[in-house]
Amino acid sequence: MTIDRAVIAVAGSFILVSLLLAHFHSGYWLWFTAFVGANLLQSAFTGFCPMAMLLKKLGIKPGSAF
Repeated sequence: MTIDRAVIAVAGSFILVSLLLAHFHSGYWLWFTAFVGANLLQSAFTGFCPMAMLLKKLGIKPGSAF
């Protein structure tokens, strides 16, 4: 798995978990969903992604985007 696919998998997992937490625990978890979405959007334009940097340090091979 490349960093590109790992970032998408982690972001998707975070969104699904935060939606479950918002439904069963507190609606404030939707702010986390918004944060993940905003981070994905800004990384599409700037190329800066903290999760990609973390995954690179963990030794996952880079893809074409990161």
